[in-house]
Amino acid sequence: MADQKEKEEVLEEVLEDLENESEKEEDTKKADEEVEENTESAEDKEADAKEKDAEASEDTEQKDAGKKKKESQKGVFKKKEKKDKKDEKIEELTDQVKRQMAEFDNFRKRTEKEKTQMFETGAKSVIEKILPVIDNFERGLSAVPEDAKEDAFVQGMDMVYKQLLNELDAIGVKAIEAVGNEFDPEYHNAVMQVESEEYESGVVAQELQKGYMYRDTVVRHSMVAVVQ
Repeated sequence: MADQKEKEEVLEEVLEDLENESEKEEDTKKADEEVEENTESAEDKEADAKEKDAEASEDTEQKDAGKKKKESQKGVFKKKEKKDKKDEKIEELTDQVKRQMAEFDNFRKRTEKEKTQMFETGAKSVIEKILPVIDNFERGLSAVPEDAKEDAFVQGMDMVYKQLLNELDAIGVKAIEAVGNEFDPEYHNAVMQVESEEYESGVVAQELQKGYMYRDTVVRHSMVAVVQ
């Protein structure tokens, strides 16, 4: 009986040891699971942190890209604004140059016209003073008798008269045609009326004093007699 009791006690001790070891294994397993859970939790947190860091980095990159894009757009806008101002300035200066050139061209034309008018006025003044000399030559030569026309002095005066007419003709002085032409107040100055069987009424029958034109301007009207 004593042996049986000892065996039972030993068996109880063994069972108790097994139970204790089993509890220890469970505790170890729980500890391992807790460690694993903690490890997984740490890994999850690390992954979450990395994901957040990645998102933050992506947001930062997007912000930087947007900022760079805005800065680029601002730079383009500033360049365009500078170009527009430059083009406006060039256009303004070009317009000023064109206006100044137009004003200078008008001044040049006006000056040339005034100079031409002054020249023609001066030329007309000189011609008006020469015409009485021509009249005197004509009166003097018309009064020479037929038998004296071969005289050297008379021929010399005639040559001077013709040379004077040639020089006036060269600068544009022309005698106005009168006799046989219809009376024109722009060229003729009627001082008397006459009867005529040769010409019709309103026609110049006689020239009392020659008229002259300088180019397109009348220097002196012809003094004429017109048929009634």
